[in-house]
Amino acid sequence: MKFAVIGGTGLIGSQVVRNLNAAGHEAVPHSQSTGVDVISGRGLDQAVAGADVVVNLTNSPTFDEASLAFFQTSMDNLLAAARKSGVGHFVILSIVGADQVPELDYYRAKVLQEDILAAGPIPYSIVRATQFMDFMDAVLSWTADSETVRLPATPIQPIASRDVADAVAQVAAGAPLGGIRNIAGPEIFPLDELGRITLSRKGDNRAVVTDPTAGMFAVVKGDVLTDTDAHLAPTRYADWLS
Repeated sequence: MKFAVIGGTGLIGSQVVRNLNAAGHEAVPHSQSTGVDVISGRGLDQAVAGADVVVNLTNSPTFDEASLAFFQTSMDNLLAAARKSGVGHFVILSIVGADQVPELDYYRAKVLQEDILAAGPIPYSIVRATQFMDFMDAVLSWTADSETVRLPATPIQPIASRDVADAVAQVAAGAPLGGIRNIAGPEIFPLDELGRITLSRKGDNRAVVTDPTAGMFAVVKGDVLTDTDAHLAPTRYADWLS
C-alpha cells in the first residue's frame, strides 16, 4: 500500500515512515520542509495523490487557544485533498483522556481534530496515546529552577515514542477502525515520582517538590490520563532511560 505521512519528518512521523517501509509498503514523508503546508494547502493535492492511506501527524506550533484554529484549518484542507484523491483510510494521533481535560486549550483542540475526522467523508482511525517518555525533560523544565522542580502528583502512564510509532503504523496498515484505539505504557507513576526517578537516573541533584498547582498537568483531575484497559506497549520507563 501507499501511505502519505503528513508530518512525516517529526519524532513520530519519521519512525512511522521507517516502520511502514520496512514492512514492504511505500510510505512517503511530507512536511513543510518538503514543500507541504497544511494551513495554506500548498502541496497537499500532490502529497496525497495516489495514496491509499493518509497518516496525519502534524502538530500545532502552539499549545494555546490558537491550536484550535490550526487543527480546524489543517483537517479541513487535508480531508478535502484526501477525498479528491480517493484516499480510503485516514489516521490521526491523539491523546488518551483528551476529552476529560477541557481546561487545556490544546486538549480541546485535539478533541476538535478527532470530531472533524469522525464527521468527515473518509473511513478513519484515531490512535490515542498516553504521555511520551521523550517529553519528560520538557515537563521538568516548565516548573524548574536551579534547586527544585515543582510537579503535581498527577497519575501518568508514560509510553516510548517508538512504541507509539509501532502502534500508528500497525493501525494505518490495517482496516479503518471507525473509532479510537488507546495505547499506553506498561506502568503508572505519579508525575512527581516520575520526576524524581528521572532526575536521579540523570545524576541531577535538584529536589522534586510536590505542588498540586504546578505546571500544565495541575488542572488534570484524577487518573484520566491513564488507561489500564489500553493496548499496553512493552517499553518500561527504567529501560527507556537506560
